Amino acid sequence: MMVNDSEYIRQAEATRVRVLSEALPYIQQFAGRTVVVKYGGAAMKDSALKDKVMRDIVFLSCVGLRPILVHGGGPEINSWLNKLGIEAQFKNGLRVTDAPTMDVVEMVLVGRVNKEIVSLISRAGGLAVGLCGKDGNLITARPQDQEGIGFVGEVSNVNIKVLETLSSSGYIPVVSSVAADDKGQAYNINADTIAGEIAAALGAEKLILLTDTQGIFKDYKDPSTLIPKVDIREARELIASGVVSGGMIPKVNCCVRSLAQGVSAAHIIDGRIPHALLLEIFTDVGIGTMILGSQFIPKR
Repeated sequence: MMVNDSEYIRQAEATRVRVLSEALPYIQQFAGRTVVVKYGGAAMKDSALKDKVMRDIVFLSCVGLRPILVHGGGPEINSWLNKLGIEAQFKNGLRVTDAPTMDVVEMVLVGRVNKEIVSLISRAGGLAVGLCGKDGNLITARPQDQEGIGFVGEVSNVNIKVLETLSSSGYIPVVSSVAADDKGQAYNINADTIAGEIAAALGAEKLILLTDTQGIFKDYKDPSTLIPKVDIREARELIASGVVSGGMIPKVNCCVRSLAQGVSAAHIIDGRIPHALLLEIFTDVGIGTMILGSQFIPKR
């Protein structure tokens, strides 16, 4: 038994060393580069996964990358609306955000969810600073041009100065998806959109969307048809042909938009997999779908 145990330990240690060795070229390649992570889905609800994501974010920071975390918090908003007797309504997949709902959205995202994430990063040994779009004029919002959805916004402008100041000093910015227009009216903005626009404004190395799906599939019913790598042109064709459909369309469009504005690579990965971030960034194979600008397809 002792021999088997010690053999198992040796194999486990060998695996760990091999993984670290495989990660080295990626750590060297991405040191000093900005990685924008959109945090949401199951990884946000499961406490064990939460801790792993925060450790991964701290790991990125410790090995010289500059992570920026962007989050929403739909389930928590729904929970608080319910407690306050306000009915949650949706139209075309968007949360109808009247004035009372906007108050709750802002309180929950900025006051609760954001500070919980900052606290978790601190517990994992990182230095995090919580922000929303209003802080340092980070994001200027404008209304989305749809009838009957209330204070749902789009990104009009990104002022990256506060993010650059924090990142260059070793802090991890944690950004909630609330911003205001130039008159001070608050807006609820899709967190994927904010992550994409921040990544584009910073010229980030990577935009990573943590989701509840493994990536883009040729046939979503067949896990073996995962598409590991596409370029912008192919991604647009997948939308046009209906291979990418439903809730995946805005995510892929968000990636394409950020790539068109200079982000090097965008990734859609399954946040339900422990340490999904590290597997995608620091291993040769990766685990999700990587979308690249048409002009280059580097080694994974």
